[in-house]
Amino acid sequence: MLREYQRRSIDQLYDWLRNNDGNPCLVLPTGSGKSHIVATLCKEALQNWPETRLLMLSHVKEILEQNASKMREHWRGAPMGIYSAGLNRKVLGEPITFAGIQSVRNRAPQLGHIDLCIIDECHLVSHKDQGGYRGLLNDLLGINPAMRVIGLTATPYRLGHGYITDKPALFDALLEPVTIEELIHKGFLATLRSKVTKTRFDLTAVHKRGGEYIESELQAAVDTDDNNIAVVNEIAAIGADRKHWLLFCTGVEHAQHIADALDDMGITSACVSGETPKKERERLLAAFKAGEIRALTNCNVLTTGFDFPGIDLIAMLRPTMSAALYVQMAGRGMRPAEGKENCLVLDFAGVVQTHGPITAVQPPRKAGKGGGDAPVKVCDECGELCHPTAKVCPACGTAFPERERKFTLRNDDIMGIEPQELAVTSWRWRKEISTTSGKNMLTVTYYGALSDPHIKEYLTVAHEGYAGQKAVATLGIIASNAGAQLKQGITLDGTAAVMNAAKPPKMLRYKKDGKYHQILGREW
Repeated sequence: MLREYQRRSIDQLYDWLRNNDGNPCLVLPTGSGKSHIVATLCKEALQNWPETRLLMLSHVKEILEQNASKMREHWRGAPMGIYSAGLNRKVLGEPITFAGIQSVRNRAPQLGHIDLCIIDECHLVSHKDQGGYRGLLNDLLGINPAMRVIGLTATPYRLGHGYITDKPALFDALLEPVTIEELIHKGFLATLRSKVTKTRFDLTAVHKRGGEYIESELQAAVDTDDNNIAVVNEIAAIGADRKHWLLFCTGVEHAQHIADALDDMGITSACVSGETPKKERERLLAAFKAGEIRALTNCNVLTTGFDFPGIDLIAMLRPTMSAALYVQMAGRGMRPAEGKENCLVLDFAGVVQTHGPITAVQPPRKAGKGGGDAPVKVCDECGELCHPTAKVCPACGTAFPERERKFTLRNDDIMGIEPQELAVTSWRWRKEISTTSGKNMLTVTYYGALSDPHIKEYLTVAHEGYAGQKAVATLGIIASNAGAQLKQGITLDGTAAVMNAAKPPKMLRYKKDGKYHQILGREW
């Protein structure tokens, strides 16, 4: 049985595919249950169109195995095959194929005619026409030019490129049917709590290549005896009441050194890396989940595909310029578990300061200097793309907070949410024109009791690019829940009239940001 937002995700995807050409990407927070959505998509496609042939791709066997397992749960006896060297399974020819990209990148002829290709963690697909994914997709499009591609990711951006819809790109639209805030509010995700750490790494001698820290220099700066001793002492002091610690390190040697330092303090620990044999890794992960090992250090292996709800402490010892890696690391602690109130995040690496709260992560800037578009910042209120020097959003008037320029970690700042609630009695939709930019937009004002504040939301549905796509998607979600029928081609004035006659939400969750408000969720 799908959760409401999972069904909403699929319906929103169907609606986009019906009305648009190209390839959409579903943006779903870590822990939202993407594998259930994939399984339902495959099942409904085959049951409604029996001749359909589907291919589901992943870059790691753990995700592939998880998706295939959920497929069996949703449809016993599903006509599916798995092709993955890592799983020692090589079955082709079924209507549904779950495959590892490394195993099938050169096997388009054997895969044959594919109607729908689904890619998990699709931010890993190169925005350029190169690499394993793009090569396979080009070969498959040569067999069936009408093939559609659907991406799924929690982090729709790439280091050095920006959003995965920024040209050149494979994907044409980002669909965001649910937010982290909504999932936390409904109990589907656990909150994170952050603490300021005394120990911070000195990276002044570390250079960057391709937008990311040079690994050898990073390890030399971070993996020192003084740093390691200070880090484990601080973790032990702050996390004394935490049961399952997951530590992200800069390299294999660093991970082993941290594990050794923890052992020296009498804290049972283990190191997992890409060099750990399969059976040994499985044994260590099982011992960690059982509580026999308290602390697990790792390098590059437990950021995706490792979902243990019991994790209640994450230590970030790996500085990174990758917003996607930051979100993936933090996401390991967001699955709820019995007796777990929250997950404590200790950010020794300064990644929260670099990228901001996980509810408001900004995409990385495009690589290169000069000659291109100026870097931008995005207005949290209306999605307007603004010049980086702007102090006020030219579309809606929202003042950019000072910390927009440099985020300083405080307790709990990693979540970036301080929700308040408004019991909605009515709403009012209008078409408005920005006095500064001259662009049209929709606004909706939510009203409660006479003593309650009026909460205004800006939907930049007439804007181009990501801001417009996001606003249109938000409008679609609101209209669906309100029971409104918005016909294709309807004007903004017509849309406002239809929405004014529709049913407003019963409850609105929001947070105050200066004199403006950011909407976190709506309930009907």
